[in-house]
Amino acid sequence: MHFADLLIGREASVRSALSTIDGQCVERVFVADAGGRLLGSVSQVDITRALLRGTPLGAPAYPLMHSPVVSVKSTEGRAEVLDLMRALKLSEIPVVDEHGRIVGVHAERELSGINRLKNWAVIMAGGRGTRLGALTDHIPKPMLPVAGRPILERLVLHLVGSGIEKIFLSVNYLSKIIEEHFDDGARFGCEIEYLREDPELPLGTGGPLRLIGELGYEPTEPLLVMNGDLVTEFAVGELMDAHASREVVATIAMTEYRHQVPFGVLESESGNLVRMVEKPTSSWPVNAGIYVMEPRLLARIPAGELFPITALFDDCLSEGLPVGLWKLREHWQDIGRPNELAQARGQV
Repeated sequence: MHFADLLIGREASVRSALSTIDGQCVERVFVADAGGRLLGSVSQVDITRALLRGTPLGAPAYPLMHSPVVSVKSTEGRAEVLDLMRALKLSEIPVVDEHGRIVGVHAERELSGINRLKNWAVIMAGGRGTRLGALTDHIPKPMLPVAGRPILERLVLHLVGSGIEKIFLSVNYLSKIIEEHFDDGARFGCEIEYLREDPELPLGTGGPLRLIGELGYEPTEPLLVMNGDLVTEFAVGELMDAHASREVVATIAMTEYRHQVPFGVLESESGNLVRMVEKPTSSWPVNAGIYVMEPRLLARIPAGELFPITALFDDCLSEGLPVGLWKLREHWQDIGRPNELAQARGQV
């Protein structure tokens, strides 16, 4: 299917729009002006309602158009587009260039099935981001844009696109910006609640989890918990399945940190050179800031105290409670320093 097959002009009739929808097996067509600029969309639902109101098939379809239309740039990756389509429950989404001209359409037939998950997710988005300096003077770190979309929005869309329907956002610093952007989550295809910290009493990466109960919620399925400053498209379903398959109270996602020594390394024995290794690289498994935890662990988190989530896992280990590990294979980028943000933005 070529994207031009889903375009109609302003002068197109209802019959023409409906014929295109039926012939291409899609839910909507897109209206473009003479220059190819995207004006809006007309869906099968819109046409059905109009016909029921007595609108003739020969009438123009333009008055039924919805505008603006959710669209993407050609630079956005396929996984990001699929996340957006799944989150907003869109069967088709147009691709536009910098002038607003439609240059492509992503269709539902590209998608694989998605299983809805009963698990809730918690995203820690309350940090100040002091290591980013002036970049976070007027915007919370998770709302910094990467490829035209806030980091936190990317995470929300990815979770929803992976089957998560309820998300808690832990907020503190400049929380109003986050809350105004996401509201109740409806326009992102999910339900969003806020875990609000006292600005004078930050709770760290683990303490806000205790606020879930204070809101009157009691999870019955394992919780997915993650930092809000990550650029990643990790396999949510695989992580949840890996946790469920093992007798563990928590699972920590891990990624690989690699470091290259910028010099030739000399290996010696008894003062004599044995071997020279030019700029060797070493790697270590590191915490990716993504966790799954059983609901009963919430009771171990102290109320109203600064509490890092790693202390929770230390507590589990000290009592002999098993904590599993899961290797994250997809791209992962922590945004903590200016160079890391620049790297995520493709500037270095």
